[in-house]
Amino acid sequence: MWFRNLMIYRLAEAAITPAELEEYLAKQVLQGCLGLEPQSRGWVPPGREEVDLVYSYGQQILIALGTEKKLLPASVVNQLAKIRAQEMELHQGYAPGRKQMKEIKEAAYRELLSRAFAIRQRGHVWIDPVDGWFIVEGTSTAKADVLVEAFIKSTGVGLERIRTNMTPTAAMTAWLSGDEPPSIFSIDSDSVFRSREDKKVLVSYIRQSPDSQEINRHIRIGKEVIKLAMTWRDKISFVLDENLQLKRLTLLDLDREPAETAEEQFDSDFFLMTGELRQLLPELVDALGGADGE
Repeated sequence: MWFRNLMIYRLAEAAITPAELEEYLAKQVLQGCLGLEPQSRGWVPPGREEVDLVYSYGQQILIALGTEKKLLPASVVNQLAKIRAQEMELHQGYAPGRKQMKEIKEAAYRELLSRAFAIRQRGHVWIDPVDGWFIVEGTSTAKADVLVEAFIKSTGVGLERIRTNMTPTAAMTAWLSGDEPPSIFSIDSDSVFRSREDKKVLVSYIRQSPDSQEINRHIRIGKEVIKLAMTWRDKISFVLDENLQLKRLTLLDLDREPAETAEEQFDSDFFLMTGELRQLLPELVDALGGADGE
């Protein structure tokens, strides 16, 4: 269990225990799509064992929101609707009008939806009740919003996006233009500059670092850094973006003994991930001037 992409939130209230969380989530377990439901959501076991809704190791917690969605391409609906329209034309002697075609398509959709194949996905959340972190895995803001809303609805525990006194964009631009980042961070080769005036104007550097003249030219004509590859304490590499998201997290050379079972490996990976990120996150926030309001 290793999160590749992080969206960072904070628990706005007192810590919650695994037992309390299990009780809350059990009231909204994922159920399969019934009848004409195109999609359903609910909590699912997050670990390898499909039993408990809350996985905890030490003081750290892992949960997962599951989504079941029926696969029904528009082309399939249109194909059936075409067949039904042809049948109606033969029956009534003339082609269906616009209103009839709309009704035919709706009927075809309902007919196919009741027997459509469903897929399940799940989105993970790591909760640190000690330091108040609530970390959503992924890069989609829309999916994160759904997960956050479901968590608040299920538990009543408030959440807030973390904001720093210095924006990531301002900090990354300063670091590339001459200001040294804290010594625990090093700047890697990937970066993206964007125009302040025209958000569509981007300049990307992949596996190469712009020289000082290029950086100064970008900044002089009104560009700022919105993505920057970094490494923390020679342990974890990642890309920081303008929204304080961490992407492409990679654990660097750490010597680890392989576990004997899959369950032990899961425990070991989760323990390692949470242990490292509990150090990285506050140090990154400090590098950005601290959390806003603290």
